[in-house]
Amino acid sequence: MKILIADDHSVVRKGLRLILTEEYPHAQIDEVVDAVDLLKKVSKETYSVIISDITMPGRSGIEIIKEVKDFAPKTPLLVLSVHSAEEYAVRAIKAGASGYLTKDSAPDELIKAVEYILRGKRYITPEISELLADAYGDNLDKAPHESLSNREFEVMKFIALGKSISEMAESLSLSVNTISTYRARILEKMHMHTNTELIKYAIEHKLV
Repeated sequence: MKILIADDHSVVRKGLRLILTEEYPHAQIDEVVDAVDLLKKVSKETYSVIISDITMPGRSGIEIIKEVKDFAPKTPLLVLSVHSAEEYAVRAIKAGASGYLTKDSAPDELIKAVEYILRGKRYITPEISELLADAYGDNLDKAPHESLSNREFEVMKFIALGKSISEMAESLSLSVNTISTYRARILEKMHMHTNTELIKYAIEHKLV
């Protein structure tokens, strides 16, 4: 059994390794610290399961999941994120993740999730199940941010955090002009005119 942990925080990686080693003492556990190394690993080696954050240096957000699944379409990927389920869970599942947990989850829930996805199932908590039902159902009262693409959602979050255009461009490996284009699309789709409106919206909907 081979497990790959992808997270840029050494404390998180160490904690995950301890939990997993206790449950799977004979497993080979590899670690990477950013999205670039994650993609290099999955392009060269085959893993039983991947446990990955989605906000790491080099590349950020849901796009990481899609790229990993391009290299390893049959390898189950469990997202373990600091972000709440409301923020990313539905987008992560749609992108190909087999499950989504927040980093404050109990160790036994992590193992339970790993066991589920190793059996070819998706680990869907009741909270995420409700979110998925809203996302796929005929819900006419969907929040405006749900109309954004994954990349637009990432940019919107950065704007809400007060990041400058140049900081966003560097974090997302995009040009300043591209970021400006995304910002314009976001404002148009959400029927807003200023960053202040976006920030207020993000706070009210607990997106930051």
